[in-house]
Amino acid sequence: MTIAVTGATGSIGGKVLERLGGGAGIRLIGRNSQRLEPLAEHFDSTFAVATYADAGAMTAALRGVRLLFLVSGHESATRREEHATVVDAARDAGVERIVYLSFLGAAPECTFTFGRDHYYTEQHIRRSGLKFTFLQDSWYQSMIPLMVDDRGVIRGPAGNGKVSAVAPDDVADAAAAVLATGNGDHDGATYRLTGPEAFTLADAAETITRVTGRPVRFENETLEEAYASRAHFGAPAFEVEGWVTSYAAIGAGELAVVTGDVEALTGRLPQTFADYVESTMKPGGSAASRKG
Repeated sequence: MTIAVTGATGSIGGKVLERLGGGAGIRLIGRNSQRLEPLAEHFDSTFAVATYADAGAMTAALRGVRLLFLVSGHESATRREEHATVVDAARDAGVERIVYLSFLGAAPECTFTFGRDHYYTEQHIRRSGLKFTFLQDSWYQSMIPLMVDDRGVIRGPAGNGKVSAVAPDDVADAAAAVLATGNGDHDGATYRLTGPEAFTLADAAETITRVTGRPVRFENETLEEAYASRAHFGAPAFEVEGWVTSYAAIGAGELAVVTGDVEALTGRLPQTFADYVESTMKPGGSAASRKG
């Protein structure tokens, strides 16, 4: 059975590839041949170059593939259409199953605007006739330290809402477990991949402070303040809206759910945020800046 991994040069795609171990049964799909070629050589795998928007190239890239791990594309104003193009190409190429990396709480009117893209992709996959498994992951724990600005502040309209952030390694382990089975055991299933607990961003700031020794705090913003504080980046309106509403979704309580799905798929408990910070941030170090 040939498994295709999109976004193979990215964070989650790369981690999943490591867990699958490469080999002749793995095909890497990405946009940049200069990055794909050495990666494919390292894992003794084949590769194909295709963008999500190029139906012809994607169809050719997926010929002979039975199982597709579809990592969502980069945030863009046309991401829904790009995802639909990949799904249609998979159907036309004869792919049997899609494992789609979606988002926790994906819904047509969810607060997080990028989460809506995931809902529409899920619906398109359902209509395609392909067998599917949806992996709806929460915020990545790795995102949170990147939200700390140069003054040691996490700011956004999250209020006292909680988020069940999950470690990227736990997402990769869960995805690899589903892909390695590949025999239909997970057909039609939706797994919600979360950490073992939900916490506020103020809690997160306290954890980073305790572990690293760097003072970090959370500052709540109104929606208006959040949009104004990000205006200087000059980003497209849809992107700024995604940044702001990612916090607002926490404030609305839409990302607080905690499930046992990571443990059910991997056989072990997911990593806590404190453990993630302990393992990735040196004492006295500083988190990188993030526009969101």
